[in-house]
Amino acid sequence: MPAKIVMIGGGSGLPVIIQPLVKADVDLTAIVTVADDGGSSGLLRDYVNIIPPGDIRNILVAMSTADQELLDLFQYRFQTHDDFLAKHAVGNLLIAALTEMTGDVSEAIARLAKYLKIKGQVYPVSKEPLILKAETVAGQKLSGEAAITAAHQALDSVWVGPSVEGQTIQANPDAVDAILSADMIVYGPGSLFTSILPNIVVPGIREALQATPAKQVYIANIMTQKGETDAYTDAEHLAVLNRHLGKPMVDAVLTNQSEVPDDFVDYQRWGEISTQVKQDPMAIEAEGATVVSRDFLLLRDAGAFHDGQKVASVLLDQLEND
Repeated sequence: MPAKIVMIGGGSGLPVIIQPLVKADVDLTAIVTVADDGGSSGLLRDYVNIIPPGDIRNILVAMSTADQELLDLFQYRFQTHDDFLAKHAVGNLLIAALTEMTGDVSEAIARLAKYLKIKGQVYPVSKEPLILKAETVAGQKLSGEAAITAAHQALDSVWVGPSVEGQTIQANPDAVDAILSADMIVYGPGSLFTSILPNIVVPGIREALQATPAKQVYIANIMTQKGETDAYTDAEHLAVLNRHLGKPMVDAVLTNQSEVPDDFVDYQRWGEISTQVKQDPMAIEAEGATVVSRDFLLLRDAGAFHDGQKVASVLLDQLEND
């Protein structure tokens, strides 16, 4: 039987690793945050009262084996001068429509997965939209992913609350089952506080991550994130992850050893003032994890990204060597 890999995260980082893994002989599952409240996803979650669809849309496309023409339509985003539909992606609207038609977001995703001929499973971490909350290092409380990101404050911890007062937060049972039956859990790459941790702090998910026999791997970010992780080393990212997991759970950390040229990244274009994440192998080992240091760097579009193929190859090696 193919090895079972569960990817946990959100944002734009996860699809980069998923695309090459789809071509490998593995059983792939993505568990995606439902706390996004910005852009098209935020508008739809408010108007239609559904989980934010953007990250799910991107991962469905990353796992798809359908024709590129269909994927281009699914990803098409209306122009800003189209007042009513401005900035909405077609795929987001389809997820919203199918959720309303079926009354179940899992059924909506399953139908789209069939249409797009995906190889793998995509599960929202919860079937209800959640509100991300944070406390800064200075003790300030923040609410909402967009507000947390815009504040550019050094963060200490995050947690989630229900979007409807008094509602009980429940983990998606499919996500819990996938974690408990996995051979490998992969965190990231992606924003630590707003893409990865919002999944882990959902009640039921952390307990499953503590109980699973799976090998757990963290893909350390290449660049810091403005305000949230300024000057963080790879080991400091890991320490925050383990703290939110409740205890050291990560077995291996994939960390980039290649240098990002000082003059390559266009910080104005990406809206970030960031620096390269420095390596601290001794501190990683002190957290109980093995250091896997490689050239994972891909320079493109005036930015520094993970080379998905290189990362996927190392993840598959980790499976074989376990």
